[in-house]
Amino acid sequence: MDEKINDTHRLILERRKKLNTLKDNGNNYSNDFKGNSCCAELISMFDNDKIIDNEEEKFIIMGRMMSKRIMGRSSFANIKDESGNIQFYVDKKKFSEKIFKIFKDSDIGDIVYIKGFLFKTKTGELTVNCEDFNIVTKSLRPLPEKFHGLSDQEIKYRKRYLDLICNDETWKTFNERFRIIKAIRSYFDDKGFIEVETPMMQKIPGGATARPFVTHHNTLDMDLFMRIAPELYLKRLIVGGFEKIYEINRNFRNEGVSSKHNPEFTMIEFYQTYSNYKDMMDLTESLLKSVVSKIKGKTIIEYQGNKVDFGKPFKRITLVESILDFTNDLDLSSIKDVNNVTDLCKKLNIDVTKKSSLGEMHFSLFEKLVEPNLIEPTFITEYPIEVSPLARVNNDNPLIADRFEFFIMGKEIANGFSELNDPDDQKERFENQVKLKDSGDNEAMYFDEDYIEALEYGMPPTAGEGIGIDRLVMILTDSPSIRDVLLFPLMR
Repeated sequence: MDEKINDTHRLILERRKKLNTLKDNGNNYSNDFKGNSCCAELISMFDNDKIIDNEEEKFIIMGRMMSKRIMGRSSFANIKDESGNIQFYVDKKKFSEKIFKIFKDSDIGDIVYIKGFLFKTKTGELTVNCEDFNIVTKSLRPLPEKFHGLSDQEIKYRKRYLDLICNDETWKTFNERFRIIKAIRSYFDDKGFIEVETPMMQKIPGGATARPFVTHHNTLDMDLFMRIAPELYLKRLIVGGFEKIYEINRNFRNEGVSSKHNPEFTMIEFYQTYSNYKDMMDLTESLLKSVVSKIKGKTIIEYQGNKVDFGKPFKRITLVESILDFTNDLDLSSIKDVNNVTDLCKKLNIDVTKKSSLGEMHFSLFEKLVEPNLIEPTFITEYPIEVSPLARVNNDNPLIADRFEFFIMGKEIANGFSELNDPDDQKERFENQVKLKDSGDNEAMYFDEDYIEALEYGMPPTAGEGIGIDRLVMILTDSPSIRDVLLFPLMR
């Protein structure tokens, strides 16, 4: 290890000497270099005979030099920009002594300027015949030689800039992430939704059961919370008269880190008046079919060796029915019996107390038995009202909420419901959450008096939903960990 450090230190010193030489010759991080082409554009001209070997057609590319082979008077190198990479050829006789020395002293990793015309090598590779070369920015540290073979993923997460430079697959993953978000935004814009922005620092955190991060505003001498969800502010906008709105932005939850969780994550939340949770399921199915078709060009994708079919109708099943599908210990009658359900929970090492309701135990059984096994796109409906503090109660069954969650590959992707717009009911639910918080539940909701007041002015019947962008991107890019789809995941 010490030998490797010493070798790296030696290379850095050598590159610094080269940088000093460039500076002495007036090449001091100039901003005057301008390109007129990118690698992808040149590659697209591969079959254009009017461009190939036309010495009058000059192209200028700026990018990072990724390889270099000096063979006497002839040299080949490779330049990479945001769009891709292309080979360039250097003939010593075409360069002045000064320019050729700059090229000869250049290093892999340098940001360079090249100018020349296109030709094809004897092997048929499209190449820029370089007539002018310069170093735009000197790379002082050598790129990792075996970065592709690193088994320690943590280095890639911590030094994402190196990962992006050296790993084309990482670049493709994030390029696809940006396309997915663009496709989602386009879908809602086309449906007449308005994109809005709500506070990310809140006096009272709400909209989800989660532990918030706390910060402090010095001038106002006031504690604030990083938002755990934008929900209550978005519904305030519904009260104010907006009818179709969405927001794509960050949420922050003071929770553990895992392959599915990062304390800072991206969601889209959207709300539509005069709609219910069934309308939200229809919209979600339409949205995902549209996004998958646009991004992947097909409806069947593969995730970690499993095929996921977005082309067929998404499965819809109640929470209780799903439990019965995954256990032989209960049937339709026994799942409604508190004692039988309690016994099964204890058998599965699920923590229950005398205060645990039947609905709460059903929810715990679902998380244990069902959720990890939901591979195909699946809507789970009829959640217990006890675990749905912001959802409207079902008209026919006061024990369940008009709510669903959506799963793919054992991951919760979305949560939606018919919104609770009864201020008295919402006040009572908040009070129950306060009791849970007082008893030690750090994830229970705070009482938001202003939100209750907003509901008292009247909120029309509304349905809303939140979709986890990061988890959806994981599925669509075949990424096993949420860290693979976050540019800068939180690291210990």
